[in-house]
Amino acid sequence: MAEPVRVRRLTDQEGQRLQQIVRRGSTSSVRYRRAMLLLASAGGNRVPVIAQLVQADEDTVRDVIHRFNEIGLACLDPQWAGGRPRQLSPDDEDFVIQTATTRPAKLGQPFTRWSIRKLAAYLRKIHGRIIRIGREALRCLLARRGITFQRTKTWKESPDPERDTKLDRIEHVLDRFPDRVFAFDEFGPLGIRPIAGSGWAEQRRPDRLPATYHRTHGVRYFHGCHSVGDDRLWGVNRRKKGAANTLAALKSIRAARPDGAPIYVIMDNLSAHKGADIRRWAKKHKVELCFTPTYASWANPIEAHFGPLRQFTIANSKHHNHTVQTRALHAYLRWRNANARHPDVLAAQRKERARIRSERGIRWGGRPLPAAA
Repeated sequence: MAEPVRVRRLTDQEGQRLQQIVRRGSTSSVRYRRAMLLLASAGGNRVPVIAQLVQADEDTVRDVIHRFNEIGLACLDPQWAGGRPRQLSPDDEDFVIQTATTRPAKLGQPFTRWSIRKLAAYLRKIHGRIIRIGREALRCLLARRGITFQRTKTWKESPDPERDTKLDRIEHVLDRFPDRVFAFDEFGPLGIRPIAGSGWAEQRRPDRLPATYHRTHGVRYFHGCHSVGDDRLWGVNRRKKGAANTLAALKSIRAARPDGAPIYVIMDNLSAHKGADIRRWAKKHKVELCFTPTYASWANPIEAHFGPLRQFTIANSKHHNHTVQTRALHAYLRWRNANARHPDVLAAQRKERARIRSERGIRWGGRPLPAAA
């Protein structure tokens, strides 16, 4: 049987970027849905579940995953438009892109960043290779190849020495024991304030929400639990994060499998998730805590489900207090669990998850495993 379609192992930068798009949203619905799709696949979800999550055809999901494995995050912005034949050869275009993404100081230029005018002038004066291109054509070329003018940012590489070991363990339990795998994380902070969103309205007459000046309600954190096997999401709002609230969530997860069989809970490395009391309780009740690597919380399967939670309950809302907000959130959870998947799709999903891969091949997009001697 063929291997299930899955994104390759994400780099730290890719995982953090996808998580940022899903949590904060995007001006492009295509970009937002594709990021949610890729993050769900990285979290161990299969194609039928992802298709239901993003409301897309399963073949479309597979095409996007294959495209990401080929070109990376550039697949978030598909280039569907046509146009007249290009005037530059592919080698010339590659050279322009290489020059644009190289710091000017490395090429002997007395500035730290390119402008369109400076870059076009430099390309016309390169010794031995002259590329004549106008500023507008250069701008279109950069946009077509996914090169945009951005602010410089910092990022965090995962310094966890057990990064690969933890990712391998998460992948192992998702593949071998999907019906006994759960995911837990906090979502928030959730404040009481009007939050912008989107909706249908007359042209140039958008729905307006009042601004706030005094916020006296404090914040809450949604402690969410996700059952990977039957795709159920539940949780509760708390005033703050803490070991006691984490333990209460773990007890609710344990209650979801009251048969006493071992279960696996995927969560991040927050200190409130791994106190001594939690570890003792988990050991006593046959709960294995599978921690994601440091700065790699994107590997948690629940992350892909926080995007719709934010979009359908937090965005475009004006809740009067935390009680109203919590009721709205729980109403969405009931609707979501009742409409998560069609029974036929669910049966196919369970059958596919139950299959044990006989040959792992490439793990999460990493290098192939060495052949056995």
